[in-house]
Amino acid sequence: MSAAADWLERYKDAWEKRDPDAAAALFAPAALYHETPFDPPKRGPDGVRAYWAGVTADQRDVVFRYDILSVSGSTAIAQWNARFKLASNGAQIELDGVFVLVFDAQGLCTSLREWWHAKQS
Repeated sequence: MSAAADWLERYKDAWEKRDPDAAAALFAPAALYHETPFDPPKRGPDGVRAYWAGVTADQRDVVFRYDILSVSGSTAIAQWNARFKLASNGAQIELDGVFVLVFDAQGLCTSLREWWHAKQS
């Protein structure tokens, strides 16, 4: 399994289990997590942990899939899809997005940029 696939499998596991600590462990100390191009990035494992604790709190039955589109050196591009139910109102959510990921020599993510769209039913 490639380093990018290994990282994405651990990301998948963290999201499906809604585990902020597992998500934070995927990121280098100085990592930048850009959820949108307009907001300041989440910084380091603590920033990722805080973000994930909030964003996954209402999610249930998460299913995450990905397809690695390209790997060049320490950079990977992946298309991803997630589906989950919101506990607060029962809405079904589907997200479809793209990651640009940069890794350090230890396989930790130093930069995550994502673009995604959501559909609710």
